[in-house]
Amino acid sequence: MRARCDRSLGTSRERRALARQLRIRRLRVRRSVLSLAAISLCVAVAGAGVAIGESRTVTTVKRGDRGPAVTRIQSKLGISADGVFGPQTERAVRRFQRRRGLMVDGVVGPQTRRALGLPAFRASSVNRPRNASGGTAPRAGGRVPAILRQIAECESGGNPRAIGGGGRYRGKYQFTMSTWRDYGGRGDPIDASEAQQDRVALRLYRARGTSPWPNCA
Repeated sequence: MRARCDRSLGTSRERRALARQLRIRRLRVRRSVLSLAAISLCVAVAGAGVAIGESRTVTTVKRGDRGPAVTRIQSKLGISADGVFGPQTERAVRRFQRRRGLMVDGVVGPQTRRALGLPAFRASSVNRPRNASGGTAPRAGGRVPAILRQIAECESGGNPRAIGGGGRYRGKYQFTMSTWRDYGGRGDPIDASEAQQDRVALRLYRARGTSPWPNCA
């Protein structure tokens, strides 16, 4: 009888030990699964971050744009590299497109960019004039002659805070400081209201016609 009790007690102890081992193994497996899940999540997040970073590019650079991307385009075209995509740059792009048998639209899209031997442009390298609501910069409406609206669009994209030519040309109509002051402007054009810039531009236009803006009129 005593021998049977001892064997029964030993069996119970073995079962308890085996049960503990099984629990430990399950716990280790569970931890391994959780670790793998965490690693997978980190990899996915990192991958998403790379994808987001890579997507911050612009597919086209066109008239009115400014910045380092425009400077690189101009250098490849062999023209003055002032970082302003104006009429001269557009004409040079069109000439290049004709020579290469590309669609002639004056816009540096993916095909033209690759033909120029340039990599994709980061969004930070292209300055496209915007107002607070995300649209193009505002215009002064019907009080401004159509020709001046055309000039403003050509010179700055209609942006009264635009700066070009390494800082020499300023404001919606890209005034030089001397011209701005000669026709009644005060301070810096980019600090003036759009209405004031329109008034100075109108005085300049009435006095000299479109000659101050030979590439835009």
